[in-house]
Amino acid sequence: MLFKARSAAVYGIDAHIIDVEIDFSGTIAKEEIFATVGLPDAAVRESRDRVRSAIKNSGFDLPPTRITINLAPADLKKEGSGFDLPIAIGILGAYGALSIKDIADFVLVGELGLDGSLRAVQGMLPIAIAARAAGIHNLVIPAANAREAAVVAGVNVYPVRSLLEVRELLNSAAAVSGSQPQLFAQPLSVDSASLLNEALEYPADFRDVRGQQVAKRALEVAAAGGHNILMIGPPGSGKTMLAKRLPSILAPLRFEEALETTKIHSVAGILNRDEGLVTHRPFRSPHHTISDAGLIGGGVMPRPGEVSLAHNGLLFLDELPEFPRNVLEVLRQPLEDGQVTISRAAMSLSFPARFMLAAAMNPCPCGYFNDKSRECMCTPPMIQRYVSKVSGPLLDRIDIHIEVPAVQYKELRGASATEGSAEIRDRVLAAREIQHDRFLQYGSKSAAKASKGGPHAASAFANAQMSTQQIRTFCELSTDAERLLERAMQQQGLSARAHDRILKVARTIADLDRSSSIAVPHIAEAIQYRTLDRSYWS
Repeated sequence: MLFKARSAAVYGIDAHIIDVEIDFSGTIAKEEIFATVGLPDAAVRESRDRVRSAIKNSGFDLPPTRITINLAPADLKKEGSGFDLPIAIGILGAYGALSIKDIADFVLVGELGLDGSLRAVQGMLPIAIAARAAGIHNLVIPAANAREAAVVAGVNVYPVRSLLEVRELLNSAAAVSGSQPQLFAQPLSVDSASLLNEALEYPADFRDVRGQQVAKRALEVAAAGGHNILMIGPPGSGKTMLAKRLPSILAPLRFEEALETTKIHSVAGILNRDEGLVTHRPFRSPHHTISDAGLIGGGVMPRPGEVSLAHNGLLFLDELPEFPRNVLEVLRQPLEDGQVTISRAAMSLSFPARFMLAAAMNPCPCGYFNDKSRECMCTPPMIQRYVSKVSGPLLDRIDIHIEVPAVQYKELRGASATEGSAEIRDRVLAAREIQHDRFLQYGSKSAAKASKGGPHAASAFANAQMSTQQIRTFCELSTDAERLLERAMQQQGLSARAHDRILKVARTIADLDRSSSIAVPHIAEAIQYRTLDRSYWS
């Protein structure tokens, strides 16, 4: 007898619906024989032992026959333990243990324990989105994955804890009649705004930072426009402390950003299943011993790396020159394109990687080059070798370079800062709202042009993501500002990329001042953030 069930497989951060076909022969054998076809990996092939024990320990007897399991389409590689549940249900359906004969409107995903219990699997959010896109209305999943899947509106999520519960659900009169029993709360996306707004409290605050007003201003500009930033200073000057407080002034996630970020964390298996939705902008701080594959992603079946896990958030690289040169160089493409493409012999997958980079480093091996309080013991060749670990092309992709000097004693023992993260965040949010409205209006005009055959620019959420066309539209300069920028370009030998990034930073500074035009002070401050590295890399 032939029975069909439906499941899903995740590739990259997207899922594809998989048909699970079960057929058994009427010939009695000495023992049941499982044959799984359709490019299964080791975890799928091993499912026969888990499924056999789960079915028997759930009170069902399997006659010793040959069972053929086909996972279609057969040209896509299947991996993971999520196919346990549809295979088990397919076997029960093929042997007549189910009252329902057609479960085409159900997607079943879950790993089975030997006792028939269900365990959570990775990538449930992309699976729920794929089910909705395919017009499938019901999703039967482990209870531990329920909140994650319920974020997607338009799909009925049925959380179950065992194989027997799944059988009872499918055999119930409600399921047979096509009605939709309410087995779970309303999708979390219904109250997504309040859910995201709950994430505005942070344990670390800029009020804890003594001194460093210039660095705080630079971080405010970086947060307001989503710009990359590099902090250079001696040990103990507060670079790491500043970076850890940067998330407290970032704009909250918009729902479309939160959904895309949650998909990545779901696939990677690091999603907090009690929340179901990523509500904070990610903060990733990998150790400098990380490999290039760990940073950018990889594997036989490619998985997201740290740059993708930091999507829509912050990637902090402390002690930047200590990272291997080949690891740092793989950052070039994601910093420029906002995505990572990983190619393997079997497939090529793309992961989103639009993040804000914050990096910190010492100016030399001992850390005290250009420090006024301590003498540097490094020779010029030592300093040159140290700073040359960070290449020029990578530096060119970092918008803001600032010096973080040692904090003086009077600042350490003086009164605490009067301005904390809340005040800074208010200004950042105001600047982000200006940018959001600007890009929203621009997107509407671009869409109108596209409908008439004109160009349509990619959407942007912050000034750092502006395209070349958007820079020309929103970064017009006065004559004096134009002259100042031209002089800086000629004297410092800045690249065309640096020119565009200066304009983006200047646009952000103007937004913080609530200015519709970019004035000379705005362009001067933006140029200042590109000139610091000359003393170190000369």
